[in-house]
Amino acid sequence: MISITESPSEYQSLESMSVNEILTGMNREDAKVHTAVNMAIPQIEALVNNILVRMTSGGRLFYIGAGTSGRLGVLDASEIPPTFGLHGVINGLIAGGDTALRTAVEAAEDNAATAWADLEAAGAKSCDSVIGIAASGGTPYVVGGIIQARSRGLLTGCISCNPSSALSQAAEYPVEIITGPEFVTGSTRLKAGTAEKMTLNMISTALMIKLGRVRGNQMVNMQLNNSKLIDRAVRMLVDALHIPEEEAMDMLHRYGSVKQALDGESRRNESES
Repeated sequence: MISITESPSEYQSLESMSVNEILTGMNREDAKVHTAVNMAIPQIEALVNNILVRMTSGGRLFYIGAGTSGRLGVLDASEIPPTFGLHGVINGLIAGGDTALRTAVEAAEDNAATAWADLEAAGAKSCDSVIGIAASGGTPYVVGGIIQARSRGLLTGCISCNPSSALSQAAEYPVEIITGPEFVTGSTRLKAGTAEKMTLNMISTALMIKLGRVRGNQMVNMQLNNSKLIDRAVRMLVDALHIPEEEAMDMLHRYGSVKQALDGESRRNESES
């Protein structure tokens, strides 16, 4: 039986379409992603809540994937330090290693034993969590990694775009985002990849908020490593403390982050009262 992600496109003779027809058709398909992700929110919620328990106790989160799915996991993990100021807490592993981020290493996804070896090399422990990402839900690298991780006591979840896949059956907390056939048959870098990216955004951001890395609606723990982020941090302090920009900049230099500056100011006010 052909899986949904491999099912024939609902569009015919793509090469005969005008550019406008191609773009309109793709956009029409992309519009279905939001609904598919929305339907999976209960599954995503269960996964986040259970990962949060482990992370609150010091556990880490690993993403494992191959090809597009693996690259999306690495991308999401790589954005956690600059956005939320946490290093090594969320980690992305891709079949074929870092080389596969730029150059396809397609055969790497067929080895069911490699993912656990990669997790071990990254220091994964039983207190950690692993999310396997595979649009098909059948990638051996990912399925094998989840099976091995679960047998060793790690919490396991997954993101896939086919129902009742081998990956969903292997994971404790499966997330299934059924986006349907792709515009170009089987090209899961399209809708399925978009759904995976949206879901990863939701998972990591929700975790960071619940772990206290956001205050109000602001990234108070972001790394101040470029002019844009420094300007944003200055505005945060100006708005929160009603102080001149020069004083806000001085506080940033003194404390190193918006959160530390706000906490330091709060402690100072308490000591003076």
